[in-house]
This record gives sequence, C-alpha cells and structure tokens, in this order.
Amino acid sequence: MSKILVVENEQKLIKFLQEGLKYQGYEVIVAEDGVIGLTMARESRPDLIIIDGILPGLSGLEVSRRLRLSGERVPIILLSAQDEINDRVAGLDAGVDDYLVKPFSIEDLLIRLKACLRRSNEDDPDLLRFLDLSLNRRTREIKRGDRTIELTATEYDLLEYLISNSREVLTREQILQRVWGYNFGGDSNIIEVYVRYLRLKLEANKEKRLIQTVRGVGYVLKE
Repeated sequence: MSKILVVENEQKLIKFLQEGLKYQGYEVIVAEDGVIGLTMARESRPDLIIIDGILPGLSGLEVSRRLRLSGERVPIILLSAQDEINDRVAGLDAGVDDYLVKPFSIEDLLIRLKACLRRSNEDDPDLLRFLDLSLNRRTREIKRGDRTIELTATEYDLLEYLISNSREVLTREQILQRVWGYNFGGDSNIIEVYVRYLRLKLEANKEKRLIQTVRGVGYVLKE
C-alpha cells in the first residue's frame, strides 16, 4: 500500500482526496500548511506527495524546491487554480513531476498518480524488485506483494545480495564472503540456517518459493 502525503488547507478538497485515495487502497496522511508538509515529507517517507500551490507557511513550489535541493526524489503532483504556461514552467523548474488544474476529477488524479508511482519505481536505484518481492535500500523496507516483512540485519544483507543477483547462481563461498565477511570463522552451515529463516518469512502466507537451492553449489533467487 503506497503512502500519499496530501499538503492542502482547503477542508472540502482534503476530504475529497482522502475519500477517493483511501477507496483505492492508498494510505493517506495530511498536512495543512507548507512548513508541516515539508517536515512530514522528510520524516514520514511518503511514496508520493500531492501539494497545493498556495499554502500557509511555504508555497507548494517552495516545498518542492527545498525537497529537490536536499536530494529527495519523491514524486510530487502540484495542484493549482492557474492554467497558464508560466505556472507550469515554474512548477517544472521547482521539480514537480506533474501539474493538475483545479477543479479535477478523482479519475484524472489517479491516472497521473499511478503514472508517477510507476516511473518512480522504475527509476529509483534504491528499489530492487523480483516478481512480487521488493527491497528498498534507502528505507530497508521489504515487501512481498502488499505484505511488509521484518528482517534482522543479517537476513536483510543475505536477501539484498540474492535479489541484487537474481537468477544468478551464487556459491556458498560467494555468499559467505559477501554477507559474513572474508574472515568469517564460524560454522559454514550458517547459510542454510539463514536461508531457512528467510524462507519462513517470505513464504509466511504460503507464497511461492523464490530462494532455490542449487545442490552442491549454493543458492539462486528465481521462479
């Protein structure tokens, strides 16, 4: 479930967006001025921001500009009552991904929202995907479909190595060196133990097995 931050101070529009987005399965959080919106954008790590151009505190353009200057790549859709070309250019210059003129339909917003999320997932170098499994290097969030999976640090490192090299057979020696280090002097069966831990968590809802054993060699992430 993607998290959407709505930065808006018009109550009717807030309610309209909350109802429409929640009905589509999105998690919605709200800020009613630009300063709070900027803080929530940095602390709550939303998947996308919908922000009004005119807000108390900081304008939507200024919030977008500050986020981009700090390196944030979260997709931003700017809402505006103006449809002049100069306004659109100003929005693009501030780093917004899309521009929606009021009034608008929820269907139009959803089309743009889904396109922004799709492009973000494709372009984000920190997001690794394999089938319905995703790993976000920036947030260390693991998901199987819509289900969030909690991993220990070592489980995470092992899964990151496997998903980074999906469909490639990794030998036991490669895995030991990459996950446990060159000087690891413990029991080499530690790999089997952690693969079992990962499988239990990844397959908790009876999902298909993704971590396959290559007998006598090692492991591979594949269908």
